[in-house]
Amino acid sequence: MKKVVQNIVSFSLKHSLVVLFFTLALLFGGIYAYLHTPIEAFPDVTNTRVRIITQWPGRSAEEIEKFVTLPVTKEMNTIPKKTNVRSISLFGLSVVTVQFEDEVEDFYAQQYAGNKMRSIELPEGAESSIEPPSGATGEIFRYVVKSNLPIKEVSAIQDWVIERELVGCRGGRCRELWW
Repeated sequence: MKKVVQNIVSFSLKHSLVVLFFTLALLFGGIYAYLHTPIEAFPDVTNTRVRIITQWPGRSAEEIEKFVTLPVTKEMNTIPKKTNVRSISLFGLSVVTVQFEDEVEDFYAQQYAGNKMRSIELPEGAESSIEPPSGATGEIFRYVVKSNLPIKEVSAIQDWVIERELVGCRGGRCRELWW
């Protein structure tokens, strides 16, 4: 081990330009990687999933299971690139969750599940919808309102301006609010 270290040191002293070149190349490569690596504050680590929620008011869990959950689950089992299908039946409510492989995009999963839902005949009065795609942290948004104004005015700005702008944001296209 001592011999290896001596050889490295002697090579570095004899060929200082080569060492300088590789050091600079490593430095610029690191800067390039730092600037071009996408970093998320809250990365979404969940698999792509589609959740089908069906409401059939006034029906027991057994009826929901038999007439809603089972037909939806059977149809969703035919979707390619899915990893599993899970369901829960409650009083007046059926929730079927289809999980997909890692490389499947949200749009593909939503579109495929929506197409499959068209071929299912649900009982009269049952209303089905597909939950919008969101990850485990996709619906968390925190902000702070700072001002020297009285608290009533800050509260009014929050309720009547900021909140309405945030509710109107779609697909990450929000305009910035600065006063």
